[in-house]
Amino acid sequence: MIQVLINKDKFKYDIHSLVKAFYPKEDVSVLTFDELSSKGDNENILFKIEIILEEEAGKISMKIIHSDGVCKEAETVCDIASNGVSGNEESAEVSSESSTNGSTASLSTPKNSLKQMMYRELSHEIGHELPWGSLTGIRPTRIPMQMLESGKNEAEIRKYMQETFFVSDEKTDLAYNIALREKKILDDINYENGYSIYLGIPFCPTTCLYCSFTSFPIVTWKKKVSDYIRCLEKEIDYVAETFQGKVVNSVYIGGGTPTTLEPDEMTRLITYLREKIDLCECREFTVESGRPDSITREKLRAMKECGVDRISVNPQTMSDETLKRIGRQHTVEQFINAYNMAREEGFDNINMDIILGLPGETEADVEHTMQEIIKLNPDDLTVHSLSVKRGSRLAEHIRNNGFFVAGDTGRMMEIAKEGAANMGLTPYYLYRQKNISGNLENTGYAREGKAGIYNILMMEEVQSIVALGAGTVTKRVYGDGRIERCDNVKDVTLYMNNINDMIERKKSLFT
Repeated sequence: MIQVLINKDKFKYDIHSLVKAFYPKEDVSVLTFDELSSKGDNENILFKIEIILEEEAGKISMKIIHSDGVCKEAETVCDIASNGVSGNEESAEVSSESSTNGSTASLSTPKNSLKQMMYRELSHEIGHELPWGSLTGIRPTRIPMQMLESGKNEAEIRKYMQETFFVSDEKTDLAYNIALREKKILDDINYENGYSIYLGIPFCPTTCLYCSFTSFPIVTWKKKVSDYIRCLEKEIDYVAETFQGKVVNSVYIGGGTPTTLEPDEMTRLITYLREKIDLCECREFTVESGRPDSITREKLRAMKECGVDRISVNPQTMSDETLKRIGRQHTVEQFINAYNMAREEGFDNINMDIILGLPGETEADVEHTMQEIIKLNPDDLTVHSLSVKRGSRLAEHIRNNGFFVAGDTGRMMEIAKEGAANMGLTPYYLYRQKNISGNLENTGYAREGKAGIYNILMMEEVQSIVALGAGTVTKRVYGDGRIERCDNVKDVTLYMNNINDMIERKKSLFT
């Protein structure tokens, strides 16, 4: 374990995320000194970090104390009075910088100063740097996006990314170029007067090893699906009433696995949505058809007839051995058959997801996966670096058996990037997650004109997303960038029993 002690209850999330990025295999505990005194010390500590915030003096000091007593000290000066104590890393820091007409005043905010000092010391400690530097937020493209919108040029953006957060040249290029593509797409959408709809189907054939999404076995819930759809219809009625005069930019049916619904159930849901809500200006209608073992020709035809124009058919890997290991009850051959069937039924915008860093996989496995995907030539490809979610069976597996990464995730990312380029796909959105393999990112690559609009709108948080179904999160985005959230309960029974209360909560969010 690595124990971090701080004299004030501030910046704990950022501290934990940064230390964990350097030491992914270690447990990290961040406590105030008062919390430690009440909790007691831990004997199994690799080393301690002690942080002192001296607000009156405008100083932050840090000690790294090893178990053998060796101690390293560092100190930095910052403007404690500046607005860096709270807020979103990808937006609050940028707005601070943007108001300085190109100066680097925001470099001295307390959070940035602390993270810069920690990053320098931990880099020396471990002997290497991180591709995303000290960035711990999940939306790094928002930094160049907001700077572009405020009139900053490429040189200013690159300087800010590298001097403030120590982001590598490669990742700065990636974030900047994606921001340019996203901005071009958003400039063509009336998203300020619009909103997007997410419908959650919380059922799956089985639960994958790495999954922490709201997911329940369809075999158990089969007889309750009709009741669940009825609750979704009630939420659709609420949306139709509340958002009259607004434009729907995109619809995304996710999960879970939406294609656990039977053809008539899918038709019923989408038809009801179209009857109640005007989708004539909807730019994209996606159904996450991720599990090949849930796809049939009849379901594909039902979706196509209902106007679905984008689907995902996800292999995750092209190794049957790995598929078994992670709990995917389908074969590579089943995946290929499902993909080809979707093409035969007329789908011309098909996404595939793959995951890098799956248990036991090496660079050779990823090379094989990409070679097979290139043969199929999808319209877009989402490349995920495995994130170990606390609520997943994978997290339990690691606790019992130790860490498992068999290969170099950074090299795996390069292999996937080269494969995407070979298919003519360019990166159009990215996001990061806690405990992500290699401290890397998830990147969506797409052919020209095939980029996932919902993904961009959702990730950039530029418009409200109205989410329906168990375990979903509605976000209201205000004109000043402020965001308020409203969660639906995850438990399907509780969701159905309390549907009216959840609708009332959403009403209060938008009135």
